[in-house]
Amino acid sequence: MVHESGLSLEAAAPFVKHFRGRMFVVKISGRLVEEPQALESLATQLALLDSLGISLVLVHGGGSQANKLAERLGVPQKQVAGRRITDDATLEVVTMAFSQARTQLLAALRRQGMSAVGLSGVDAHLTAAVRRPPVPVTDPGGDTRVVDYGHVADIASVRPEVLHDLLKAGHVPVVSPLAGDDKGRIYNINADTLAARLAGALGAAKVIFVTEVPGLLRDVTNPSTLISLLDVEECDELMGNGVVRGGMLPKLGACRLALESGVERAHLVAGLVPHALLREIFTNEGSGTLVVKSLHESGSPETVETE
Repeated sequence: MVHESGLSLEAAAPFVKHFRGRMFVVKISGRLVEEPQALESLATQLALLDSLGISLVLVHGGGSQANKLAERLGVPQKQVAGRRITDDATLEVVTMAFSQARTQLLAALRRQGMSAVGLSGVDAHLTAAVRRPPVPVTDPGGDTRVVDYGHVADIASVRPEVLHDLLKAGHVPVVSPLAGDDKGRIYNINADTLAARLAGALGAAKVIFVTEVPGLLRDVTNPSTLISLLDVEECDELMGNGVVRGGMLPKLGACRLALESGVERAHLVAGLVPHALLREIFTNEGSGTLVVKSLHESGSPETVETE
């Protein structure tokens, strides 16, 4: 029997057995939430994983939603070195935008019969945040200045008890990238970093970043340059020599953080390609980019014995 994805259910069976009872943290790009066809396809794939006994914790982005909402509300946006400055008005915008993105994702999961619960890092002390201090930033011309990113924080600690409680009750947590501190202040945080930190705290087997691109490309204009497998050492080299730029930098950094935190595997998967998530998980060939801690350690590349 062949699934509509083109995967043989018989061939997938060893993977199902291998991953049943394990946990995956899946980070979904905010732009994919805005694409109805991509969102429905992704929700269908997640529902299948859920039905096969794989525990899921989802994290979503919302930068695209925030940009559009800010434009509609007339709230000027400032970015330095590709990062948003979150002033008072922008914090209100991103809070609304993340709520919108989370609700759209929850609705798509509900259409697939999944019981999902939305929350943010502010809820139940899930994350403790420390406001990021002003930092020196060097522009492409070589000039350096000190930048205050405003209501932006780094994650000091994670308390995943509320996620465990939701999972035990049969719910899929859907987490927005907001964090709070003990004084009740709200901060904007990086969704990729949040996914990595949650994966480490939960002891997840995988952290999977579902993006608009096929994976890590040596040449961003050429999909045939996809790097299907690499380790942390190669990540550092690619980030250091300028091959990796822009939005892929925080994703690779998050992969590295997750692996150093004990997560077994990190993946970059295309959200716009039908069934790419299933092919990444249920075949040895995969569909995107697999990142492991070290290729020099025996058994690092992920394979599952099939007959």
